[in-house]
Amino acid sequence: MLTFLALTSVALLGIVPEQSQAIVIYTGWERHALVGSDIRLSCSFFSWRWTSEDVTFSWTYRPDGSRDAISIFHYTGGAAYLDNKGPFRDRLEFVGNPGRRDGSILLKNLELSDNGTFTCDAKNPPDIVGRPSSVRLLVFEKAPLSMTLSLISPLFYLISLSLHLLLYLHCAVPIQAGVITGAIIGVVLGLLLLIVVIYYLMRFLVARRVFSLSVR
Repeated sequence: MLTFLALTSVALLGIVPEQSQAIVIYTGWERHALVGSDIRLSCSFFSWRWTSEDVTFSWTYRPDGSRDAISIFHYTGGAAYLDNKGPFRDRLEFVGNPGRRDGSILLKNLELSDNGTFTCDAKNPPDIVGRPSSVRLLVFEKAPLSMTLSLISPLFYLISLSLHLLLYLHCAVPIQAGVITGAIIGVVLGLLLLIVVIYYLMRFLVARRVFSLSVR
């Protein structure tokens, strides 16, 4: 009798459907790129189970100023289905590796109208419950001035500190007025020249940084 009950229990446990667990999806938070460049939008997920052969990835796009999102990519059954009618027609490529839980896509030849929110959803059956993750894309004609100014703002602090130091020395050490005035003018002109040089250097570095981000 006990043997019969044990066998029955094993049989029942064998036919109980496997319970699903939550899946966690990851994307970046915000990406910057220049007009005409390419950018990779990454999407991956965490699941307690092995990667299923039925794993799926889906990408949607919601343009800035719009409430409606459109489907631009879907991967299922080992095949990728690209957007061939919408705004990314002939400009979207699947560069992920589903076997490694990577559902990344590549957007090519970016335009200003591509600004918007991209949302990735993934399923790893039986783990199909999870919250999609979104990344914001900002496309610029050139490196944004705010980024450049944020890099050179410490120079203005350096100028202020230098002027305060010169005024302190002027008050502490009795030197001829012409000498201290010439020294102040020389330092200010030198710092201004340094700012101009570093400003253009920063613009170059920021543009190169944005370009490197766009081709990842």
